[in-house]
Amino acid sequence: CSCLGADLEIIEPCGFLFTDKRFKRVVMDYMEFDRIKFYKSADEFFNFKKNKRIILISTKGIKSYTNFNFNANDTILFGRESAGVPKKIHNKVNETLKIPMIKNKRSLNLASSVAIVLAEQLRQIRNY
Repeated sequence: CSCLGADLEIIEPCGFLFTDKRFKRVVMDYMEFDRIKFYKSADEFFNFKKNKRIILISTKGIKSYTNFNFNANDTILFGRESAGVPKKIHNKVNETLKIPMIKNKRSLNLASSVAIVLAEQLRQIRNY
């Protein structure tokens, strides 16, 4: 997110502690604290985003992210590497997209997935 100039939003609980030294080191090296927003729950996140378009990237998506028209104000949502997002979240988003991959392969890691989709959104809205 930092290298591409995007804000980072984290919905708790997540797979790491914000007090962990390793997390603080990563944040210090790559992000300014004012570019990170934390939500205490998915409900808080969706209440805050109620008038925004939320795009979920999931292995369960049917449409490819490359066949989608992104807007500058879209929020792109990714789940945990280990489990994705809960089923109830799938019903709350505006679109569910996928990154096409070869069958019978494990999914890409989270950082790679974010970079791929965010770069496409930026290409579309900034004409890179």
